[in-house]
Amino acid sequence: MHEIEIDNDSGFCFGVVTAINKAEEQLNLSERLYCLGDIVHNSDEVERLRNRGLETITHADLQKLSGVKVLLRAHGEPPSTYAIARSRDIEIIDATCPVVLALQKRIKETYCNAVSGLQIVIYGKSGHAEVNGLVGQTEGSAIVVEGIKDLDKLDYNRPIALYSQTTKSLDGYKNIIEEIRRRIAPGVEFQSFDTICRSVANRIPKIRHFAASHDAVIFVCGAKSSNGKILFAECREANPNTHMVTTVPDDIPLESLREAKSIGICGATSTPRWLMEQVRTYLLNTL
Repeated sequence: MHEIEIDNDSGFCFGVVTAINKAEEQLNLSERLYCLGDIVHNSDEVERLRNRGLETITHADLQKLSGVKVLLRAHGEPPSTYAIARSRDIEIIDATCPVVLALQKRIKETYCNAVSGLQIVIYGKSGHAEVNGLVGQTEGSAIVVEGIKDLDKLDYNRPIALYSQTTKSLDGYKNIIEEIRRRIAPGVEFQSFDTICRSVANRIPKIRHFAASHDAVIFVCGAKSSNGKILFAECREANPNTHMVTTVPDDIPLESLREAKSIGICGATSTPRWLMEQVRTYLLNTL
């Protein structure tokens, strides 16, 4: 008999819950709502909402629409998106995460009040929706660094203000700070602002503990989830017998689980609880 447990700390973060609630509220009022980009990096949840009338569109699509409602997901958008919506008589349903909104405001204030030569640097994934929204607060001038290798982009004789994408790891951010401090020229100002969401960052020690307490772990995650890649790596480090599942049930490695007495199921901040429960039901009926 297998013991199968779902991690109670896994699943949607506050920002994603709010975005999905707003989408469902609007869909209860009308048959169609547009969403700029996937509402969450999980194809199963996107498909569930698509069946209810939520249509995912691109930025190119946005410029062709008019007189409709468009939901902005938790990741946030640059000012240019709001300007396009106004010009096209599009009603924005803004589901930007409050943590991201606060970060956008701080970066915009820094940019508007910048001293001469200031470099605004964002530690994050280049091209990520949240990062695009943050860079947009600086009219595209912010420098994005994904890791130590990208720090060669900076001029260490000019002042630096460093921010972070909200879902990056604390350890990674600390490493970036230490390296910039090591390189910065004497007397040049360097400020760093801890803008990492604690509700996400605090999941790392919890999910490591959860993974280590089971013989095998199933990590349920959408292929596009940046947060999922980080948490999966943490799980696998804590328990090498960890398997990522992006498609249920096709990706579930049954043969690797048959000898496990205790199986843990966990996921990213973009993983719906109902999908983890579906995995548990499948395992109970199959193993």
